[in-house]
Amino acid sequence: MSICSKNPTCSSILRTHLAALAEAEGLPPRTIEDAVNAGTMVLLANPAHKNVIPTLIGQPASVKVNANIGTSMFVTDVAMELQKASLAKKAGAHALMDLSTAGDLPAIRRDILDAVDLPLGTVPLYAVAQRHLAKGKDPSDFTEEEIIAEIAQQAAAGVDFMTLHCGVTRRGAQLAAESGRVTGIVSRGGSILGRWMRRHDAENPFLTHYDDILDICLAHNVTISLGDGLRPGCGADAGDGAQWEEVINLGALARRAKECGVQTMIEGPGHVPLHLVQSQIQGIKRLTDGAPLYVLGPLTTDCAPGYDHIAGAIGGALAAFFGADFLCYLTPAEHLTLPGPEDVWAGIKASLVAAQSAETALGRPAAVARNLGMSKARADLDWEAMTGFALDPDLVRKRRAMHSQEKECAMCGALCAMRMMTGDNFACPTKPETKE
Repeated sequence: MSICSKNPTCSSILRTHLAALAEAEGLPPRTIEDAVNAGTMVLLANPAHKNVIPTLIGQPASVKVNANIGTSMFVTDVAMELQKASLAKKAGAHALMDLSTAGDLPAIRRDILDAVDLPLGTVPLYAVAQRHLAKGKDPSDFTEEEIIAEIAQQAAAGVDFMTLHCGVTRRGAQLAAESGRVTGIVSRGGSILGRWMRRHDAENPFLTHYDDILDICLAHNVTISLGDGLRPGCGADAGDGAQWEEVINLGALARRAKECGVQTMIEGPGHVPLHLVQSQIQGIKRLTDGAPLYVLGPLTTDCAPGYDHIAGAIGGALAAFFGADFLCYLTPAEHLTLPGPEDVWAGIKASLVAAQSAETALGRPAAVARNLGMSKARADLDWEAMTGFALDPDLVRKRRAMHSQEKECAMCGALCAMRMMTGDNFACPTKPETKE
């Protein structure tokens, strides 16, 4: 059972870009081919997305970072979203998700696809629900046909991966409602589907029409990101029956997709206490046959509004060390407001720190070499080299600007530990700054 043997589009893209992908990842071409075919690695690239950078997610490729952008019903500023998209690439994100819920969604999506060459993901359910909400109707009034039509439209437009909440069953939604969860269902997609199933007294249409969805995604090489609609929304809810029931469903759905040649990722938990991160990640990977795992954070504490990018980076580093493949950033705006450009930058950099930390601990050559390069540059007080190895070179230049002509940093000055044993002349070259 091989992905590429049943997915000629994926096979063609992989052959065309294999040499460049192998060089970028530092992996033998055969390793990449085997992993994509086995479903433990996906290749994000919809041919309809012009100039898209084909991007590998999954073991043993490097850990990637995703940035969420998109309008909200309170803030609909398309120019700002395009600015955030451009900034995300500059900051080092490997993919984007457009989570827009207000405005002309097809036009916004088209503008983002035209503006950036990073793979773009979406949540088609948002567009369907928003159309009904904009008419003053219930967001769960959509039909099953609308869902399929929206997925087909977005696939044809060039979307590279889609979050589809196929694993949320009526039983799972009931478990979440009756299990004493503190925060219930926190996924927007999961909650919309839970409402739809209750109001229509029917099973999840993403699940009942899964074969139709597979046909669409196969035709366009759209990777399905199997959404975690029942993920824990706080540490107290992590690892409950509803979450694991959905994970088991996602594993079965990933296997069905693989049989058809469709690539899948698994979306992972959001809020997980520090001591449960390992068991969560390893459990999900085992139940889904090692499919690429896409995690939101996870956040290791619920008490850090304004600093959730840090809470997410702590969890993200652990998650990546234990097998997660794709880190969805969190920003300082999480749980508070719509992220602005500065939030996007901070969130991406925090996730890149997490990825670098995990890959260094895993002994991956590129990460280890970068760490060692920075260490040697610091020992030599080589600021140009340090800037080059830094995850945020712009910030290094900015923070050092006032004393950029000095050999040492402004913290230590002539007491620089790196120079203390070298026999250098320690005469202070400038008058130290003082404050009254």
